[in-house]
Amino acid sequence: MLDLGTSFVASVARDPDAIAIVDGNLRLTYRQWYAKISSLVASFDQMGLKPGDHLVTVLQNRWEAATVHWACQFSGIVITPINWRAKADELDFCIENSEACAVVYQDVSSEAVLHSMRVSGLSRIGVGVPRSDNVAAYEDMVSTQARDVTPRVSADAWSVMLYTSGTTSKPKGVPRRHRAERAAGVAHVAQNFYGRNERTLGVMPLYHTMGVRSLIAMSLIGGMFVCLPRYDTREALALIEKEKITNLYLVPTLYHDMVYHEQFARYDTSSIRKLGFAGASMTDGLLKKLDETFKPDRIVNHYGSSELYTFTIDQNAVAKPGSAGKAGINQYVQVAKLNAKSPSDLAAVDEEGEIIALLAGDESFEGYWRRLDADAKALRDGWYFTGDTGFKDKDGDLFVTGRVDDMIITGGENVSPVEIESCLSLHPAVSEVAVIGLPDEKWGKIVAAFVKRNAPVTEQELEQFCQTSGLANFKRPRHFVFVDEIPKSPVGKLLRRMLVAGEYTTERAPPRGGLNIKNPTEG
Repeated sequence: MLDLGTSFVASVARDPDAIAIVDGNLRLTYRQWYAKISSLVASFDQMGLKPGDHLVTVLQNRWEAATVHWACQFSGIVITPINWRAKADELDFCIENSEACAVVYQDVSSEAVLHSMRVSGLSRIGVGVPRSDNVAAYEDMVSTQARDVTPRVSADAWSVMLYTSGTTSKPKGVPRRHRAERAAGVAHVAQNFYGRNERTLGVMPLYHTMGVRSLIAMSLIGGMFVCLPRYDTREALALIEKEKITNLYLVPTLYHDMVYHEQFARYDTSSIRKLGFAGASMTDGLLKKLDETFKPDRIVNHYGSSELYTFTIDQNAVAKPGSAGKAGINQYVQVAKLNAKSPSDLAAVDEEGEIIALLAGDESFEGYWRRLDADAKALRDGWYFTGDTGFKDKDGDLFVTGRVDDMIITGGENVSPVEIESCLSLHPAVSEVAVIGLPDEKWGKIVAAFVKRNAPVTEQELEQFCQTSGLANFKRPRHFVFVDEIPKSPVGKLLRRMLVAGEYTTERAPPRGGLNIKNPTEG
């Protein structure tokens, strides 16, 4: 297996004059980008950074962030990217946890760096920030003359360490080797049917698995990575038209914002032939809208994680809405019974259980960074227990129904929020929907739907819609809340915990006397 640096050099040899990266008015060919990367590696050397060191980045999706990523691959430095919105204490945690030697930041993340307790002892690199004696200017570092850099580490070296979202505890570091990263990139190309010189919109964050996957995949095929530092629907549509983007790989939330934007029809999006989504389940309603709007050659559903990247792929998502398909080319996936003690304790066809993946896959990680407690919980007998719930149907296709912790148990029955969300999403007045279980003295939990409307609709109308859709009585929502926005993470993942905690804004006051709870067994 090639290391990533050698892989990039091979791409330069194949497509030296192809445009590799675009950021505003900046356009670099593979040959030109290689020169910038080589200069940055030489500057890292002057700073005393060496293979195995961790370098934390707090950057948006700019060409500088992508260049730092590749320079780390050549030099053997472990790039450790975090959310550019991180607060000082979050930055401190990642610096201390990774034992970082350097940090790269920009204007939007400078406040966190300024107030950080851990940054003072690190080498600091500023991107477009005011110059100072103790901060190296990125602009100077990539402007130095340097020989073409030669890759310094093997495919077994560490490449990147991503941090999990940390929604329930401190983020967990996920270190990954060059060989796993490249295997995932090759699989991404194959599973999406990407061809030579594809063009993708580089908007998924480079601190997230989806952003890194797009970056590496494009490099393998002489493709173009078009930077969009911060998602804005109008800017995204303008770039699609201007750069003739051929594929999109986004979370469902961004697709939703795009196709429902008031000016969508004004832009030419006909160059897009391939759509991919990951990060969350896509409702049936949105999937149908994408197919009707883009009329793409294919829509691919990717199901995976930071730890193993691809679990399963459905390369024709429209044909079987809700299906996550079958295992990716580097993976083997099963469904274990809920609370199974062993990966051999498998669920039956159509039985909901916990999704598990074989750790021997080429894309797999090997364990969390200094978190033996997390390893003990998730890694068992050579399998990764994902914490996701799902089932396989009679065709062997996987359906992801949620998280083990999100399962709603009402009156002794297990209810998946995803199934109800997909049902309600098909109502024309429903823009977005999220379903959770709310505590109830009699039933344990009752199903509650939080709805963002795009047209007037009443609770009674939604109740009738669920009933006529064939949704089982015990699964139907017993309470509806109309909200201004559905809470999500920076990468578009639904944050159910915020709904449980009451962190939302309603369109109107809740019903008097508390929740309007109905008997879950009623018709």
